[in-house]
Amino acid sequence: MSALVNEAVRQMMHEDLEDLAAFTQRAPESEITRKALLANLKRHGKL
Repeated sequence: MSALVNEAVRQMMHEDLEDLAAFTQRAPESEITRKALLANLKRHGKL
């Protein structure tokens, strides 16, 4: 049982590392307001 829990925790930590890497890569991107995001989605037929 302990091995299953340890593996689950390892998997979650690996996913967290992937999320942090993606966040770091996207950090320099410019911010967009919610209003601008919605307008962009509508313009491209996503909403």
